[in-house]
Amino acid sequence: MKTEKKPLSRKLLVAGSIVLLAAVLLTGAFFWYVSDYYRAEDVALEIMEQDTGITVQDNLTILSPSYSTDTAIIFYPGAKVEAEAYLPLLDQIRQTGVTCILVHMPFHMAIFDSNAADDVIEQFPSIEHWYIAGHSMGGAMASQYAANHSDQVDGLILLGSYIYGDYPDEDTLTIYGSLNQSVEDHIHYTENIVEIEGGNHAQFGNYGPQKRDLPATISAEEQQAQTVDAIQDFIHQQQTQ
Repeated sequence: MKTEKKPLSRKLLVAGSIVLLAAVLLTGAFFWYVSDYYRAEDVALEIMEQDTGITVQDNLTILSPSYSTDTAIIFYPGAKVEAEAYLPLLDQIRQTGVTCILVHMPFHMAIFDSNAADDVIEQFPSIEHWYIAGHSMGGAMASQYAANHSDQVDGLILLGSYIYGDYPDEDTLTIYGSLNQSVEDHIHYTENIVEIEGGNHAQFGNYGPQKRDLPATISAEEQQAQTVDAIQDFIHQQQTQ
């Protein structure tokens, strides 16, 4: 009996060692993957330094208009993009009279906290009209949230993304650059679609060129300005129906 137990013990030890090694390798690969993300450019970081209408609260950056408002946008960043990269865009949106709440996602990926909007809505009871928005994967997760919480949001705003889940297209604004045709290929609805001529995937934020993205033929400033105009029109349309 003793001679039978020793080989079995060795097998268990070897198996355990293999499992442990695999877990270490997978963990290391994961942290290597998420540590390689797109950083916000200086033009985005400067907004935090210069403006007094921006506050940081836990994992949220809150951009408040200069006057009281009952309307807010919750924004989910794109995958592996530093959240601050979207400050130039959101700073322009808040100047239209809409509070913008930027969510800093775990590991810079909205897929790890797609229901982050729950906590945001709870923290701001004075807001009556909620819109949820996102870029790329952040848009997909925002769309999923809207589909599952349609009674909590007035509308969905997608940048370089498309509806993911069961949410009405009449309550959705979809904006994409003409050089980002992979998005257009997945749009199977017709309402509230804005194509920005010469725009690409990355320029909704300020984090530099993105892999496999075509260079835009317009500036990031122009792409974002058109985006802000479209969002302002959409929110006005939603609130006057």
